Amino acid sequence: MLSELQRASEPGGAAHDRVYRALRTRIMHGAIAPGAPLTLRGIGREFGVSMTPAREAVRRLVAEGALTLSASGRVATPDLSNDRIEELASLRALIEPELASRALPRAHIALIERLQSINGAIAEAIAKGDAVGYIRSNLEFHRTLYLRAQAPAMLAMAETVWLQLGPTMRALYGRLGRTEAPTNHRLIVAALRAGDEPGLRLAVRTDVTQGLRMLVT
Repeated sequence: MLSELQRASEPGGAAHDRVYRALRTRIMHGAIAPGAPLTLRGIGREFGVSMTPAREAVRRLVAEGALTLSASGRVATPDLSNDRIEELASLRALIEPELASRALPRAHIALIERLQSINGAIAEAIAKGDAVGYIRSNLEFHRTLYLRAQAPAMLAMAETVWLQLGPTMRALYGRLGRTEAPTNHRLIVAALRAGDEPGLRLAVRTDVTQGLRMLVT
């Protein structure tokens, strides 16, 4: 946490960016439940900033779909309808297999070992019942793979979808009742080892949509 002196000397732009990034990470990792209200006063108090940086951070997150703003001015995390979940799941099914396919030619042993290590962290989070840790490590698994695609615009689109789904992923974790790491992650790693592009696309598509579509059935 910043000291009072550091906060006092912090430029307004840096202050709002700090708040924005911290809130963005929390939302993406499911640390805030769907439909949870936020207030500018509460955000300002927590981060030690005035209303202006808090308002600017919220404005950016609303623009990204990470927060909703009602006509009355109420700010909350999105509580997604079934249609919206289906739409976002479809976007993941389109974008992420393509990212994985583009990453495949650069999937050297170091990447595969890193993905296996992240799977170990996922298993630990599941054993502890740590939903936020699970979501964070799960997204790290996918981001680590997709960075090898060297397609920054496409990855940014995927991250925007993850951001909008963060609170819903937290609710989904409770529904799944996981006791072990996702099977599809092992299939993804196996496909990378084998250089199997069709198998990789299928494993990624199944992994990123299977759970979400449970929520709309």
